[in-house]
Amino acid sequence: MCRLFAITSDTPLSPMTAMEALDVMREGHDGSGVGILLRDLGGPFEEMKDAPILSGIFSESGIKRLDTFMMGIGFMTKYKISIKLPKTAPRGTPRRDVYLIRAYEYPEEWEGLTQASLQDRLMNIRLKLREMGEEKEDMIVFSFWPDVIMLKEIGDPMTVGRYLSLDRKELQARIIMAQGRQNTNYAINLYACHPFFIQGYSTMTNGENTAFIPNKEYLMSRGFPGYSGFQSDSEVFTHILHYLYNSLELGIEAYKHVITPLQGDALEKHPDAALLRVLKHSCRRLIIDGPNCVIGCLPDKKLFMVQDRKKLRPGVVGGRPGMYGFSSEICGLDAVIPDRDKSKDFQPMHLDTAIVGPDRQEVSICCQTDPLPLPR
Repeated sequence: MCRLFAITSDTPLSPMTAMEALDVMREGHDGSGVGILLRDLGGPFEEMKDAPILSGIFSESGIKRLDTFMMGIGFMTKYKISIKLPKTAPRGTPRRDVYLIRAYEYPEEWEGLTQASLQDRLMNIRLKLREMGEEKEDMIVFSFWPDVIMLKEIGDPMTVGRYLSLDRKELQARIIMAQGRQNTNYAINLYACHPFFIQGYSTMTNGENTAFIPNKEYLMSRGFPGYSGFQSDSEVFTHILHYLYNSLELGIEAYKHVITPLQGDALEKHPDAALLRVLKHSCRRLIIDGPNCVIGCLPDKKLFMVQDRKKLRPGVVGGRPGMYGFSSEICGLDAVIPDRDKSKDFQPMHLDTAIVGPDRQEVSICCQTDPLPLPR
């Protein structure tokens, strides 16, 4: 199993906060890798919320190709963080040339684009850079999006965090998602490391999805370029979330109705039974198989946690107004938010979706048996 930790806070926090939570859960991951996603950024990025930020790992030749490509399409560097590495990498962590975090100015000709067109162009640039990197093995591109930083690396989470100096004051965020990996592949591919991200939607998962192939085939048949890659059977959770909002025009309350629809009498007795029958039939190839615990984040900065029907992966939500954590284990919450009212900790069951909104005032619970708040 892997271990997950996410936190949402009124005050920007260091990424090392999440590394500390993963460290106390170390018996649940093998130290084979860590992925971290930062959103609602603080520090110097606070003043450039609309600037797209490129995050990834590059060789020296890859940086040169990147610069040529980005300047060729009109992107100029606005701000960057240089990560100076110790001469010796931790045991098991490859020696890299450059970990890149770079904010860009948009090309002048992009002025006046619709939000949808802007988002599609940013996604297509990320996909192109990934393709370029896979061709010559000189770039690993994790994200290219405003107000988002993503880093992934092989090794123990706490060790990698110290190695990359993630406690630097320039790297702070109000939303942090982190995964400590349990490697289930022969070779480690950083694109298989959670969290996953597409156009403002992100998820990470502890579990396995044996329905991966029909999920992937259905998504790829939609003709949307972003539904690609699929180095992990869990990446489909992010894409299904994106599809729910952008194609089906439904909200988070309907997410579990797609991935784990109600059955039998529970479906027939639901106040929206007619809609849910159609949804279940039309999206039947998006039904997942588990066990899986999924933590996700939406473009409006809501965090959520869901379990599938098997409910065999741990997950708990707790905190206090202004700061809430989502953790694979209670000890992760204890390490980061020890001053919470522990009697209010909530462990979602298979029908629940636990949500903390951008105001960070409470944990709200929606159940699959509740009426859906439609239309969105």
